Amino acid sequence: MTSPSTSWKLVCDLSSHVLDTITRLGFNNMTPVQVATIPVFMRNKDVCVEAVTGSGKTLAFVVPMIEMLMKHVGTMKKHHVGAVIVSPTRELASQIHEVVDGFLDDELCPFTSSLLIGGTGDIENDISDFTENGSNIIVGTPGRISFALEKCMMLRSGVRSLEVLILDEADRLLDLGFHKTLSSILGHLPKQRRTGLFSATQTTEVEQLMKAGMRNPVKISVKENFEFASTNQSSTTKTPSTLQNYYCLCPVVAKFNSLMEFVSKRKDEKLLLFFSTCASVDYFGRGMKEILGNEFTILLLHGKIKKKRLEIFSKFRKLNSGILVCTDVMARGIDIPDVDWVLQYDPPSNASAFVHRCGRTARVGRQGNALLFLLEAEATYVDFIEINQKAPMLEYKEDVTHDTDWLSKLRGLSLKDRAAMDRGTRAFVSFVQSYAKHQCNLIFRVKDLNFGELATSFGLLKIPKMPEIKANSITGFKPANVDIDSIKFKDKAREKQRRLQNKRKAEEGEKPKFVSKKAKAWSGIKEKKELRREKKEKRKKQKEKMTFDDDELEELRKDAQLVKKLKRKQISKTQYEDSVELDEQNMKKTL
Repeated sequence: MTSPSTSWKLVCDLSSHVLDTITRLGFNNMTPVQVATIPVFMRNKDVCVEAVTGSGKTLAFVVPMIEMLMKHVGTMKKHHVGAVIVSPTRELASQIHEVVDGFLDDELCPFTSSLLIGGTGDIENDISDFTENGSNIIVGTPGRISFALEKCMMLRSGVRSLEVLILDEADRLLDLGFHKTLSSILGHLPKQRRTGLFSATQTTEVEQLMKAGMRNPVKISVKENFEFASTNQSSTTKTPSTLQNYYCLCPVVAKFNSLMEFVSKRKDEKLLLFFSTCASVDYFGRGMKEILGNEFTILLLHGKIKKKRLEIFSKFRKLNSGILVCTDVMARGIDIPDVDWVLQYDPPSNASAFVHRCGRTARVGRQGNALLFLLEAEATYVDFIEINQKAPMLEYKEDVTHDTDWLSKLRGLSLKDRAAMDRGTRAFVSFVQSYAKHQCNLIFRVKDLNFGELATSFGLLKIPKMPEIKANSITGFKPANVDIDSIKFKDKAREKQRRLQNKRKAEEGEKPKFVSKKAKAWSGIKEKKELRREKKEKRKKQKEKMTFDDDELEELRKDAQLVKKLKRKQISKTQYEDSVELDEQNMKKTL
């Protein structure tokens, strides 16, 4: 493997403008994936690249893409689309667009670029902007690009001149269910093009995409070596060699205290904190902001936040220290400078997501750390990750004595504000549902959870009713010694609305919850079922009565033949009657 200190000039025959831009952006030396990919891609070969997260894949496709387009300077018109880059998330697309813009220059590289992502305005604005100003490089998410191609005839005409198609985080594109959308995009693009697939993991679906959209691609796989501490056995890892993975085993009721004790000592560091659900991000993130106060900058980001996602993402990137509380929407491809720690409060939904989460730190040769919080019953997950993802892990042994009862403070927030109590309930329910669907269900088993202790760890005042929870199996939970209905919303408008609803219920009478109008007449439903059963039995008996033996069937067959002959006028009516009378006489003799 080529050393990360390889010079750009030694490996690639790049234009002076591109070299100057690379130097200006601070990427003075090439990473292994760039050394392996750029020369091949620039020779007009399709490439399928697998490399550990944070290895510099973005420049590995942006640099050759710019060089290919530079050959068309002076001939490419403003509505000619020379390159399309497809990314799974709007944050990653925005980040790539920022890198691409760094290479564009009015004189030396006179191309224009457009960003097509959701949350930035109406798609009609993007279409009218392209119609008026054009664009040579399109960066965006699959849904937005596909919709623009369907609606804008000028864009469909523009992509006929396409030189390069890039699918970044290709495995994630397919995991998110973009199969049909990608097929729609590929249907609009010319077959004579260069295609690059870039991802941290290769899956069967990526292999199928290679066959559908690429011509004899060159497969490039860049991995790193490590040694298992227990066996000294050398292997390859899917995480950067500069990343140190830790795990912390703790009882469920001590989990939040352990997290807060860790976070509270790192006021000057930059942390990413992952939860499994959007509701958990809202609940724990807001709780941490209330508890820690203004000394910490804490931002929340998840998939249900639509309009302000890019604003939050950009703000956190610029921070020198702070905490971004997020879901796996931030786990793939995102480049946030100088992240010191990646914290995983909830286990990721699948093993590959573990690698991508950790990859938000220790990027492009920098040092980084990651810490996974696990319950004591989940300890075997450490061995699973080391074997399945080849990611070495060490137990976190720093003293985490709980000088402060952070969990009581979290519960106290629900006592002061009904909104916090409701967020806690939603977070608890969503976590249990997410846990039940975990792909590694041999380790993460819902039946092993102590729901009473789990509710305590969420700081709940009462345990919500759920199909997964049986009231007679709850232990380790102490309900709050308060009247739940007396807890008010801090928001005066919401509290006023709640009071009006309570007053209306008192006047009209509260309807039973979770019982539909149809379900009330249960006895009537039972009577209908019984009636249907009786009708079924009656039809069965009638069918049995209509059963004939062989002699009767033969007589019926003869009668049918006589009727047919009479209709065809092969016999007269007198002959028909005589035959029928004769058959009846024979029947009587037989009986």
